Amino acid sequence: MSESLTTSQEMAQSVPGSGFTGSTDDQEVLLEISNLSKNFGGLQATNDVSLSLRAGIITTLVGPNGAGKTTLFNLITGHILPSAGDVRWQGESVIGKSPWKIAREGIARTFQDLRLFTHMTVEENILTMMEPGSWLWQSGGKSRKNKRSNKVNRILERTGLTGKRHTRALDLAYAERKFLSLARIMATDSRLWLLDEPASGLDPNSYNLFLQLLREEVSDGITVCIIEHNLDIVVNISDRIAFLDQGKLLADGEPATILNDPALAAIYFGER
Repeated sequence: MSESLTTSQEMAQSVPGSGFTGSTDDQEVLLEISNLSKNFGGLQATNDVSLSLRAGIITTLVGPNGAGKTTLFNLITGHILPSAGDVRWQGESVIGKSPWKIAREGIARTFQDLRLFTHMTVEENILTMMEPGSWLWQSGGKSRKNKRSNKVNRILERTGLTGKRHTRALDLAYAERKFLSLARIMATDSRLWLLDEPASGLDPNSYNLFLQLLREEVSDGITVCIIEHNLDIVVNISDRIAFLDQGKLLADGEPATILNDPALAAIYFGER
């Protein structure tokens, strides 16, 4: 057994997760993926994947590069259409809907390339995600304005960006841009967050803030599905793990079970 595999198994013995206790199988299914496949010419990026994203927990998608994790996010959010299969959000299919409509229904996501409005300030970036609540001509007057301002203040405080309110996204440090990406998700009031490697490249202090933030949001009712390669993050944040390889879902279950599987660990560490 390799040193890496031994380490992963030792870490799996006490998986902190987000704080959820009990069986994740008992949680309500918010999003149901059924027999989902996507072909790009001769390449099968996603191969007959069936997976349930359950309410109030953090599900982590793991697997080697090219496993189909980001493709799965793109299929869920309508950025690409599947070759076969279905995605149902709270019982209703979202296949064929445009990304903005899916987002309005309560599914928000981040991207590896962040996709911020770089020449807008931090506050302006957050406000753009609060439409139609941020439309200036909307009724509600001072009361609506105060409510919007209070919401922005809370988001800035929780993401550690209060002092950067008037800073352009372009002028932020890398970790601050990461948190701005999360702040924009928080502003949408979405029930499901799809996060594509949100903690990659974070320094230790920022990493700890990220873990704290995510656990607090989940305890407040947010459901999260996260793509992550860093084993420390996988162990520290996951309530459930779905393991993909070459477009196929190989396993889906409790973190300790997945991380203690020698065959899966061999694939994860490139030892197949």
